[in-house]
Amino acid sequence: MLRRTVCLKLDVPDDRRDDLHETTDRFRQAAQIAVDRAFERNDDGYVITHKTKLHHLTYEQAREATDGLNANLVQAARNLAGDAAKGVVSRWENGKRASKPEFTAPTVVYNKKALTYREDGVSLATVNGRVECDFVLPPEGENPQTEYLRGDEWELRESTLHYRSESGEYYLHTTVAKDEDVSEEAENGTVLGVDVGVENIAATSTGRFWSSGLLNHRREQYESVRAGLQQTGTESAHRTIQQLGEREQRWVDDLLHRISKDIVSEAVEHDCSRIAFEDLTDIRERMPGAKKFHAWAFRRLFDLVSYKADERGIRTVQVDPAYTSQRCSKCGHTARNNRPSQAEFRCGRCGYENHADYNAAKNVAMKHVRAGQKSPRGRANRHLALKTGTLNGNGEFSPADA
Repeated sequence: MLRRTVCLKLDVPDDRRDDLHETTDRFRQAAQIAVDRAFERNDDGYVITHKTKLHHLTYEQAREATDGLNANLVQAARNLAGDAAKGVVSRWENGKRASKPEFTAPTVVYNKKALTYREDGVSLATVNGRVECDFVLPPEGENPQTEYLRGDEWELRESTLHYRSESGEYYLHTTVAKDEDVSEEAENGTVLGVDVGVENIAATSTGRFWSSGLLNHRREQYESVRAGLQQTGTESAHRTIQQLGEREQRWVDDLLHRISKDIVSEAVEHDCSRIAFEDLTDIRERMPGAKKFHAWAFRRLFDLVSYKADERGIRTVQVDPAYTSQRCSKCGHTARNNRPSQAEFRCGRCGYENHADYNAAKNVAMKHVRAGQKSPRGRANRHLALKTGTLNGNGEFSPADA
């Protein structure tokens, strides 16, 4: 089963916008009621993450407190709260800090019982009956709306309604899915390695780099403006901060879309069947200088590469990141002082020198190449994609024109 997400702008009737605003507020209220109860914990002291238990404990309270909110939306809010609580518990189990979620985003999760798709629009449940909204679609052509909505291949699933306060517009982020025969993964293939970092958001084993300079610069600009507005402390300043956040996220998302497209194109150009990233779990703790913002950007980039690569028949994997930044991709010598600076790699044994991110990207890919050699089938023959050819797990190089 393949799944994608398509963003659909809505034309909301002016006389029904308040109904959507109120529905959004009550949905967040219902989710907060559920998560607050989850963190009151069971008699055994554990946070409640089981959705059925949360349903029995909070459904009547949420229905009463959010008078008029559709029953299916109350249930969706409970599910959202359960998933959020489960995420916090997971971080605790891994020794990480996390606190009780606070639902502040102007969003509503709609399952197919709370919305109905029409050919050119959607009907949404609200606190005051249904609202009929038309889609605002681009002309037919090479865009997600044409591919996912104007054909019979994809099935429309649940959606999340987003309100953008900067523009005053509503958007549906709609999940679409289709059945596809997935053949057993071939043991052979060429692997493109991708290293992510603070200086370069991505570098590949074929020598392509995408600098983080503009991303970090824009982030610093937004943080500076936000800091000034927070000191002001007015209601207007708070609204502006929210609008800035939405604008920043859209800009970053557009940049990551373009980088992900380039990475997949690089894989296609080098005839790769797989793209290997390092495992992004706990990357903030492992990577000096990485912040929450960077961790979000890395995960978003991986997700975007994954679904774009999937459309081209390329698998995306994550590998154990241990020592990929310290290991020499030429001789295998591993030592912390092999990397004297953020950008520089210099092997203390063989003297190999190169950009540290490029060296790490080759190590990421080689980990997946060598994992193939350990396959129970015993016949794997994966290759690492390089600038000028490929390298197998035994160190044998094949030039590109061979």
